[in-house]
Amino acid sequence: MQREMCEEKDERFSGPLLDGKDEGIQTRKLDEDAIAGADVARARWTLLRQVLHQKQVDNPGVKQVSVRRFATFDLFTRSRVVPSCPSDDQWVQYRSVSLPEYSALLRDNLGPLRVNEVLNSFDNTGNVCVWPSEEVMAHYCVKKRKMFKGTVCELGGGMTCLAGLMVAICADVKEVLLSDGNEKAIQNVRQVIERNLEAGVFGSTHVSSRVVRWDSEADVSSLEGHFDIIMCADCLFLDQYRASLVDAIRRLLRPNGMALVFAPRRRDTLGVFCRLAQEAGLSVSQHQQYDSQVWDVHLKMQGEGKDAYDDNIHYPILLTLTRGPLPPPLGHTQ
Repeated sequence: MQREMCEEKDERFSGPLLDGKDEGIQTRKLDEDAIAGADVARARWTLLRQVLHQKQVDNPGVKQVSVRRFATFDLFTRSRVVPSCPSDDQWVQYRSVSLPEYSALLRDNLGPLRVNEVLNSFDNTGNVCVWPSEEVMAHYCVKKRKMFKGTVCELGGGMTCLAGLMVAICADVKEVLLSDGNEKAIQNVRQVIERNLEAGVFGSTHVSSRVVRWDSEADVSSLEGHFDIIMCADCLFLDQYRASLVDAIRRLLRPNGMALVFAPRRRDTLGVFCRLAQEAGLSVSQHQQYDSQVWDVHLKMQGEGKDAYDDNIHYPILLTLTRGPLPPPLGHTQ
């Protein structure tokens, strides 16, 4: 689950911010370079550790990770919500650009970031900000809202589970489960659910959250065969969890269910995941051009934003996985 530390951008989507003022730190944006898999993870978290300890970033491999600055496909606007009292958390409203009638409230001030929580818990990569693949998946869910039905689960949704949240808001579904393997992330997601429930945006859809570790037999078995649609964004690059994610998807899906996975190629990490999924008996289909708005940004960045954008690590490919025959082609969304 590749993530980047994001700095605030008032006018457009850039993700929740981390407030480190209690420990005298300030967040910085982390972007990946074309370093594969675990090397990217190690370099990114080394940089994060140095930032939190106010150390100079002096390792060449670490510096390389912080070069690129692409953070958003500009698919959502964000606006500050006026707090009801001075002590209230800061909230922002994320509104779909293409379909502005759909919006969600997310926490903007997540409190101080603790080094041990980030580096020692189960996969903390989603606990820093909303990342481009999650943004794209949330946008896709809004555009394709009529395809969702029954029960839906987002795996590895981090601090916001934005895509699953948007499904609960815009689709006619019975149930949405927002999940991550990290307890702190789920604590925040619970508050996000409560705030949006108070806003009355879920309709009759039941929305819940829980910790789901893909490598936990107890977590997976308790939800086995329950979901019509499973989705996850940028959850493929950690080698130690890739096979567990495949197994969790296979087991959590109903016989006629489908999984949507958005992830950049990141050298061969996406290819390895596809091979593991096929070996597990899943049918896999790749879609590169699945949404006109996302594709247009991709082409523009390829031509004009090469210093900030690398499609190998920034452009999410859409994978569809099923337990039976492949689903019908998704087509090109206008």
